[in-house]
Amino acid sequence: MTKLSIHALTLAISLATAGCVSLAPKLPVADAAIPGEWPLPPTTQAFAGTAPAGEATETASAAAVADIGWRDFFADQNLETLIGRALDNNRDLRVAVLNVEKARALYRIQRADRVPAVGVSAQLQRTGGDNQAVVDQYTAGVGITNFELDLFGRVRNLSQSALQRYFAEEEARRGAQLSLIAEVANAYLTLAADRELLSVSEATLKNQQSAYDLTVKRRELGAVSGLEVSQARTQVEQARADAARYAGQVAQDINALNLLVGEPVDPALLPQRLTYEVSGIAALPSGLPSEVLLRRPDVLQAEHTLRAANANIGAARAAFFPSISLTGLFGSASSELSGLFDANTRAWSVNPVINIPIFQGGKLRAGLASAKADQQIALAQYEKAIQSGFRDVADALALTRTLAEQRQAQEALVEAAARADQLSTARYKAGRDSYLNQLDAQRTLYGAQQGLVTTRLSEQINRVALYKVLGGGWNERSQ
Repeated sequence: MTKLSIHALTLAISLATAGCVSLAPKLPVADAAIPGEWPLPPTTQAFAGTAPAGEATETASAAAVADIGWRDFFADQNLETLIGRALDNNRDLRVAVLNVEKARALYRIQRADRVPAVGVSAQLQRTGGDNQAVVDQYTAGVGITNFELDLFGRVRNLSQSALQRYFAEEEARRGAQLSLIAEVANAYLTLAADRELLSVSEATLKNQQSAYDLTVKRRELGAVSGLEVSQARTQVEQARADAARYAGQVAQDINALNLLVGEPVDPALLPQRLTYEVSGIAALPSGLPSEVLLRRPDVLQAEHTLRAANANIGAARAAFFPSISLTGLFGSASSELSGLFDANTRAWSVNPVINIPIFQGGKLRAGLASAKADQQIALAQYEKAIQSGFRDVADALALTRTLAEQRQAQEALVEAAARADQLSTARYKAGRDSYLNQLDAQRTLYGAQQGLVTTRLSEQINRVALYKVLGGGWNERSQ
């Protein structure tokens, strides 16, 4: 091979590797049409952090919620243990991790097309025919095959598209991890609430059974009517039905936890009652900016998908221009296999091929139109992801204060209902009130106790939801 040919080949490879032109359009700007602040009811503004002096600190704290590790957010050690096991064993998360590995491999395959694939080859070419002698030609050497000179950035844009898809899969894995942590926490909280409801119903059943037995004895003595006996029995059977229902829900909750964790859960790690120490961070302030949504995994995934679609437009545009592929070989050639590597057998070949698209039956235009449509679809999905995230955060923030007030009211209701039940029972035993009033007081207390457990569960689940929708939960521990 002459020096001129070697220099020409080297220059062509350098041009192809560097890439001269990129025909990808400018990335479109998303218009999610969301306000800069959250549309919250007036009751949500009553946070200590809304004072002007502490506004900057609270906003910075809220903006960094994505950096709060889940081990720092949850205070229950048993729940932390279950979340850690779920991250190790959950099959859905395992699939998400494998999808990331697959996307990474596909990107590396696409990236490899940007550099020449050098290989060693050896071949035998035998020719002959009528009135022609059979001629053997042995060739061996190092060369490249069908390497495209990326003059218009087609290969580079395809590589960039694969890279962005890999990034999107990584964000999908983060989103799957975040969802898994929230699901484990919600299942843990639901189990705790159902066990507490079961405890309340069993205690009520015990009290109602004792009251029923006493009423039966008083009926035998003629002190009460048969109507009061029947009314007492309705209370017993209602509590018995509730106890059976909550027992079934507890069993289902345990099965749900086993599925999320990916293995049978040790009974010692299961909660016995709903406590206030599940999440260890106070309610987040309402004055945080809406830009915090841009750190959510689903929003970042949609952004990378948009960038991949944008790069595909560049590849589709480059298909309209001529393409040059290069095949070259440097080695030895001989008519005898035994003399293939003897002196004076050096051989080389350069085979550039240019392809100029002239008539493709509208294929290239259709490909470009499809790529542009994919970009607009990805842009709409990106904007929708921002809008959905805005609503999720606004809903969770709106419930933060109202659920706290509801819990306080429910606690006061339980206290008042318990006092009313005591007074009603005393008045009934003294013969100053009817049994119907006592039944009403008992039902009110029972319903208030159930409502308190449900409200506390909703408050804890909403706190976990707010932590999730703000993008927290994918770190194991804060820096």
